Amino acid sequence: MTDAYIYDAIRTPRGKGKPDGTLHEVPAVRLSALVLNELAQRNNLEGHAVEDVIWGNVTQLGEKGACLARSAVLYSDLDERIPGVSINRFCASGLEAVNMAANQVRGGAGDAFIAGGVESMSRVPMGSDGGAIAADPYLAMKAYFVPQGISADIIATKFGFSREEADALAVESQRRAKAADEQGRFKSILPVNDINGLSILEHDEMIRPTDMQGLGALNPSFKQMGEVMPGFDQIALMKYPELERIEHIHHAGNSSGIADGAAAVLVGTKEFGEKHGLKPRARVRATSRVGTDPTIMLTGPVPATERVLAAAGMEFGDIDLFEVNEAFAAVVLRFLTYFDADPDKVNVNGGAIAMGHPLGATGAIILSTLLDEMERSDKETGLVTLCIGSGMGAATIIERV
Repeated sequence: MTDAYIYDAIRTPRGKGKPDGTLHEVPAVRLSALVLNELAQRNNLEGHAVEDVIWGNVTQLGEKGACLARSAVLYSDLDERIPGVSINRFCASGLEAVNMAANQVRGGAGDAFIAGGVESMSRVPMGSDGGAIAADPYLAMKAYFVPQGISADIIATKFGFSREEADALAVESQRRAKAADEQGRFKSILPVNDINGLSILEHDEMIRPTDMQGLGALNPSFKQMGEVMPGFDQIALMKYPELERIEHIHHAGNSSGIADGAAAVLVGTKEFGEKHGLKPRARVRATSRVGTDPTIMLTGPVPATERVLAAAGMEFGDIDLFEVNEAFAAVVLRFLTYFDADPDKVNVNGGAIAMGHPLGATGAIILSTLLDEMERSDKETGLVTLCIGSGMGAATIIERV
């Protein structure tokens, strides 16, 4: 197979995904065009230089519908002959876009692709597109559907993670993110300007001082939903009768924040790089995707990691750095305990608990974060993995060249 190389990766800062967030005024199509234009300019991509734009976009509704990827190409300065395709693998959409691009390169279906994703959660709210998994009675009952926050609490209950452990992980995520931001470790950030060219956001907006006392004062976010409203705890206990009850440990401080943002990655062959005078930053070693239990839902990073390691012919200890999306604290705690991983190698610059989770973009964002850190700390191999709604997981291994 042809090797697939990463030539560049950029992202916007992550803005608070609420109407008072800084990026609320910027539609997803414009956020997308900003990173597409920057990637093209930095890498001298003129004309029909890439085969396709593969773009993660979870809530494909309203201004984010009608193949946002193609709209973003037309909004940008890219050649109109470059097509675009929007994909949705929920939280891993941005990474899946990169994986699809890499695997098409490896299979000979094109010399180069731009891949990544976007989400404007302040303008098009999460879940506003509906979905059969929650709305169709037959499917919801068959899958023992519960909301993701309940799933995170099931993980905590089933594997014995305490509120204190989850809060400690959140405090550390904030500490690491703040230090990384102050030290300029996020090299891939592209400041967002308004239509007049004035900068409106240069840093991740949601990083904030946090301590155990402050987090301890927050009420569990999903307790009422589980116990009082539709009784989702009862549904979960039907699926897992070995549990006496669901311990609700997650809240706004130890869960990922709702965010706006976009990210783009340039993937191509060795010959593409030589033609455009580009030096590859990394090679995509292997990719994976898995399906998992749809009720507990968020355990995918473990089997996805096992699968991608097997595909690469590697062991867990061969990986220098890991990015495990911090959808909820229990997701990362499960990864750490299952693999007995060194916490100093996982999310070393913080994660989505501190900086937010713009669904369609996050996978590409944390890939860029990983690549920046591998170069900064002179590491050779890195692994990115995310849990995914409805019970899935995805992972990618990259190595510097």
